[in-house]
Amino acid sequence: MDDLENKVAVITGAASGIGRGMAEAFVDAGMRVVLSDVEEATLHATTAALRDGGADVHAVVTDVSVAKDVASLAESTLEKYGAVHVLCNNAGVYAGSRPSWESTLDDWAWILGVNLMGVVHGIRAFLPVMIEQGEDAHIVNTASVAGLMTGGSLYGATKSAVVALSETVHLELVGGGFTPRISVLCPGLVDTNIFDSQRNRPARFPDVGPYPSGWSVEAAREAFKLGLSPRAVGDRVVEAMREERFYVLTHPEWAEHVTHRSTQIVGGDSPTLLPPPAG
Repeated sequence: MDDLENKVAVITGAASGIGRGMAEAFVDAGMRVVLSDVEEATLHATTAALRDGGADVHAVVTDVSVAKDVASLAESTLEKYGAVHVLCNNAGVYAGSRPSWESTLDDWAWILGVNLMGVVHGIRAFLPVMIEQGEDAHIVNTASVAGLMTGGSLYGATKSAVVALSETVHLELVGGGFTPRISVLCPGLVDTNIFDSQRNRPARFPDVGPYPSGWSVEAAREAFKLGLSPRAVGDRVVEAMREERFYVLTHPEWAEHVTHRSTQIVGGDSPTLLPPPAG
């Protein structure tokens, strides 16, 4: 999908972090962008900032874990712009404890609802429209490098599922001769606020599992500041769409860990962890 000028993109989790980075990159590429997020005040602030810079953007408050919300997002997009060419299923949260069996069923329900079912709802609501349009179109599902290697507890389980789902949809699209293409984004550490996902946790999931020993929001905030900028991730997503590249890995230093896991699988070995990359 090389020509992005005036194309319509929808981004979930667009108020901050990677979602905002993608929105900025898309706007600079000449696209019209629908931003959706569950964090209403931040969503409107981001939308206003982009609009003040001359962007053609539209905001829709959306809880991606609710199928009706995502269906309404699709309806609002079509009412506003009449088409959709890019869908970024990006909304994500972090939940869970170690050991994983101490995580609550509310932890599981929340993270599965956003990280996995949010992608499912996006594909169901938007992909049939993209296919019917018969134009170039692209879906980007945000997973994580945690979905490609060993470790990650609840978060890694959801991101592994997003990778597997994306691979399947790719094969279905190509095998069926359909026009849209798909990518799966697997970033490493990025300067976002996902470590503070509890700020958006719905009241319907009150039972929170224990935090890992020694964990704190403040320490996580300092660590995440060392990550890649969200805008840099957005630029790489634009490149991947132009190249129709399926796997979008932003941190090559984690490649050894992905290879390590694959080698263990083929060899029938039990999982082991490598130390994280230096720096």
